[in-house]
Amino acid sequence: MASQGKFKKSLTLTDLTFIGLGSIFGSGWLFAASHVSAMAGPAGILSWVFGGFAVFLLGLVYCELGAALPRAGGVVRYPEFSHGPLLGSLTGFITLIAFSSLIAIEAVASRQYAAAWFPSLNVPGSSDPSLLGWVVQFVLLVLYFLLNYFSVKSFAIANNIVSIFKFMVPLLVIVLLLTHFNSANMHVQGFAPNGSAGVQLAISTGGIIFAYLGLTPIVSVASEVRNPQRTIPIALILSIALSTVIYVLLQVSFLGAIPTEQLANGWAGIDKLYSLPYRDIALALGLGWLAFLVVADAVVSPSGTGNIYMNATPRVIYGWARSGGFLKSLTKIDAKSGIPRRALWASFGLSLFWTLPFPSWEKLIGVVSAALVLSYAVAPVTVAALRRSAPGMARPFKVRAFAVLGPVSFIVAALIVYWSRWQVLSWLLGLQVVMFAAYVIYKLPSAEGRQRLLRQVQCSLWLIVFYVLVMTVSWLGTFGGIGAITHPWDSLVVAVIALGIYEWAARSGLHAHELNLGEDESED
Repeated sequence: MASQGKFKKSLTLTDLTFIGLGSIFGSGWLFAASHVSAMAGPAGILSWVFGGFAVFLLGLVYCELGAALPRAGGVVRYPEFSHGPLLGSLTGFITLIAFSSLIAIEAVASRQYAAAWFPSLNVPGSSDPSLLGWVVQFVLLVLYFLLNYFSVKSFAIANNIVSIFKFMVPLLVIVLLLTHFNSANMHVQGFAPNGSAGVQLAISTGGIIFAYLGLTPIVSVASEVRNPQRTIPIALILSIALSTVIYVLLQVSFLGAIPTEQLANGWAGIDKLYSLPYRDIALALGLGWLAFLVVADAVVSPSGTGNIYMNATPRVIYGWARSGGFLKSLTKIDAKSGIPRRALWASFGLSLFWTLPFPSWEKLIGVVSAALVLSYAVAPVTVAALRRSAPGMARPFKVRAFAVLGPVSFIVAALIVYWSRWQVLSWLLGLQVVMFAAYVIYKLPSAEGRQRLLRQVQCSLWLIVFYVLVMTVSWLGTFGGIGAITHPWDSLVVAVIALGIYEWAARSGLHAHELNLGEDESED
């Protein structure tokens, strides 16, 4: 049995910023441009701007939490601190789904682009992997595992090296495609051929939110950061700002560089014509060498992000195990390396599981995006509750105008979840309701703990009501539902529900005497 060690403070601002940028900049930029164009046309630019704004709001919230409570697996443990172990367990479960599937999706993306060179990696006529393709994905997962097995610093060094290369190629793509920019493309079928619904759909299911959501790995390694009160907020804000600028420029350059004659029938189907967007458009423009670089980057870039999430997921498992009071063996930290190795093995197994149905990038994207936003959505509630119950807690970074930004960020997150469509939400939110019931049944036999369990239910019931109401509107609405509530009224209903739930949740946190903010598990 591994001895119980502590996390080691070895990550610098550079390391943390590269972790943030690297986790944001994975496979999203490689696939999303053509999907966004097909859904929203040139208005897809607005989708990227809105997505960046939404993630910036959530990032500000995490700045306050990460600076005040630099804890391993913080994204899971913050809800536990504010509302108790039941909410921590529910958040941990949905975050675990998101993070472990993200490891898999980045391996899938690397294989999918590599198939441009080695077609035998795909099933003929499909983007799904062949048996050889699945073996390649497995080897990549093993590589991510080994890079994270020995120390967090070895992981950070590998990530910094990969990050330098992975950003050079998209910047080169932007410059070269802008030299082929044709402004006439921006007027094909009008700026927004599918109206606001197309813009909204592109945010949730076109890959935009998936592309942006890389904040939590920064928070997950908070216990291993030097000077976390200063480093975490700076790294979060830098990561979001830089990635937004790059993503918008990539989308603009893609839209303008498409040969105009290929848009005779509009933007519908452009995702099929450019299934590997930047590689395919480089070939269409006669830039074969750029296509080669894009494919090379497309193998390296997602692998860098997969490596980051293989690092972050064990911290999430660690936090989840501490919150729920079960699977305690997963909280063991190797004394020599400072790595929760048992949790790392569990992360490897879960990521491997997500590749078993032989999914393509497109099939996983909706689930991952919705799960990530659900895990992020709890953060504004946590900040609001802790401001009520622990007003004197040291907050090196405090969000200004939180009375407005708190509910706005929760509403934005709720809308993004709703736009993920009924086909995703019906089982993803339904599974959370089942997990809530399973937790209560598991804890119920303990007579002495029933009073504490009742208190936990009181503190977290708002989340289950929120899930049920969003599922109901999703079934009745226009995003995969039966259309009984028409657009945009369905989105307005969700916004009103989110505002009411936020106010309820902010007032249902633990009282001051119930708080247990835990200790930092890192070495000085």
